Amino acid sequence: MTSIRSRRRTAALAVLTLFAAPVSVAENASNPLAAVNNTDIRFQAFDLGGADRQDAFIDGAFMLRDNLKMKYELHYNSTDVTGTRHTDFENAVLKAIYFPSEKKLNETWGMRTAVGLEWTMDLGDTAKGIGSGADTLAPFGGAAFANLKTGLTLIPLLQHFESYSGSTDVRTTAARLIALQPFAEDYWAKLDLIIPYDWHNDTVPATAEIQIGYNVNKRIALYGDLLVGLGKDRPFDKGIGIGLRFKY
Repeated sequence: MTSIRSRRRTAALAVLTLFAAPVSVAENASNPLAAVNNTDIRFQAFDLGGADRQDAFIDGAFMLRDNLKMKYELHYNSTDVTGTRHTDFENAVLKAIYFPSEKKLNETWGMRTAVGLEWTMDLGDTAKGIGSGADTLAPFGGAAFANLKTGLTLIPLLQHFESYSGSTDVRTTAARLIALQPFAEDYWAKLDLIIPYDWHNDTVPATAEIQIGYNVNKRIALYGDLLVGLGKDRPFDKGIGIGLRFKY
């Protein structure tokens, strides 16, 4: 019995080492499955091909329990997509994430699983070119695979968006793959590939984001984003962004 308890304790400590060490990318808030508390102030600017859009938003999260996380976002847009410059709130987002399990797969890899539900309330006006015209619910599932030796974290996710009110019918299924890698002690790099399929319009508005970040200290981080639309159905041509993160 003592031996079994000892092995369980060792395994638990190994998982905590993978997912709770301060320098681990698995606990970098740029990983949506990280068990962290943070508030990010972000700005992104997009070239829409003949028009532009700027998005200023708050993007944060807090842990309700060790295995239950709540993410939140509030977006404010400026765009001239209609030919006239308009500004307005775009949407508010709440996302509950539950972590059913964490375990060590072998001496190199650990895994955290996740399921959740995202609620988006549209606050915009499509006549201004802001907002989607629909409130949506979006269940999702995924996992984070953390490499103890290199710090690399791979996060595959699958999510389905369905509208329940508004003037626009939304039915989209999105596959997402995130790769996070720390380097030079206080820096990280992130690749975020999103491939949605719009069931109503038979389109694939895919995007990719590259993020480079720096941990100023244990409480503050800075990062920059490079974004690009992919394929003929891309929602934008290119974009850039900056972010300021507060960790607590």
